[in-house]
Amino acid sequence: MPPLIFSAAFRTFFLVTGLYAAVMLPLWLVGYMGFSPVVQLPSTWHAHEMVFGFAGAAIGGFLLTAVPNWTNTTPVQGRPLMVLLAVWLSARLFFLFFPNTMPFSVIGMVLDLLYIPTLAVLLAKPLLSAGVGRNTAFLALLGLFWLANAATYAIPYFDPSLGRNLIGAYFGMLMVLVIIAVVGGRIIPAFTRNWLQMQGKRAEIRSFALIEKGGAAGSVAVAGTVALLFPGSIVAGVLLLGAAAVHLVRLSGWHGIKTLKNPILWILHLGYLWLVVGLALWGVSIFVSSYGVLLASVHALTAGCISTMILGVMSRASLGHSGRPLVVSKVTIAAYGLLTLAAIARVAAALASNPHGGFMHAAGTFWALAWILFLIAYTPILVRPRADGRMG
Repeated sequence: MPPLIFSAAFRTFFLVTGLYAAVMLPLWLVGYMGFSPVVQLPSTWHAHEMVFGFAGAAIGGFLLTAVPNWTNTTPVQGRPLMVLLAVWLSARLFFLFFPNTMPFSVIGMVLDLLYIPTLAVLLAKPLLSAGVGRNTAFLALLGLFWLANAATYAIPYFDPSLGRNLIGAYFGMLMVLVIIAVVGGRIIPAFTRNWLQMQGKRAEIRSFALIEKGGAAGSVAVAGTVALLFPGSIVAGVLLLGAAAVHLVRLSGWHGIKTLKNPILWILHLGYLWLVVGLALWGVSIFVSSYGVLLASVHALTAGCISTMILGVMSRASLGHSGRPLVVSKVTIAAYGLLTLAAIARVAAALASNPHGGFMHAAGTFWALAWILFLIAYTPILVRPRADGRMG
């Protein structure tokens, strides 16, 4: 029998996602504010690790937990999980102790670029054994996510300017948003419908065939790609605003306002709403030619959409897969609130005339506290046996 923490992927990777979130941003922010920590972390490290470190770990934990349910196959556990964690962790530690070598260290690059292929190998057998279908698209998305990460190392050799260094991270962010559009479109309306029916409420979830059959994910992928390849393009601005409208229409059919009495549900609706806000701000930034609005859009999509969806999904999945009722504690609700305040403060910092002032301090503080509260609430759940006595 493997150690309990390696008996299921959600235990392993949801725990390290929370730990990394609680540590990585405060470390970077202290240096960013000029307090000269022991480790001085550059902006390229921050952007890269938010996407490929933090979000990458959460994606691994989610897919390795969800795919066995989708395909009715045996979950990955034991030694393969240990190897995957070792690959992910080795890259994080390398760049934490040698941050100024990013992105030019061959050792760091090799360690970092091993994670997604290792994850894909673990996912490929159950996905392909179930036959080629909509779930196998996740292998393609992981491949694009890996290519985005590879670009963070390749591009600086040709153009070392900061803007070009970040393009790989932006493409990685885009792939995470596409995954959110796909997964969010599955779970949010389904969870909402089920809960509303349990409450005895009418719950007709409205959907639109064009949006659900590729329009949701496609709008994000196309608009974001055009905006990254042709920054400042009016076409990109129109596509981004159009994508925001597509997701607002989609979200409006999910009855989010009716879930306000159920925090474990409204946090998912809120995370998806941040996708609408971020895409809209990105589109507006092109028409007003404002770097502040552009920066606000990036953080609405990362600190807002990606982080909120990760916290919402991890808090729900951890309860469900550990045999516990889907009811969050007051500590978790406080974590939801603090993470929301962190995202709002970070967007406000980007829009403020003094972006290095109080809003940045508040965003970093709220973020760290949110993830510390997650760890307080969920570490006992993740390291203890299932409440129902079953394996996993």
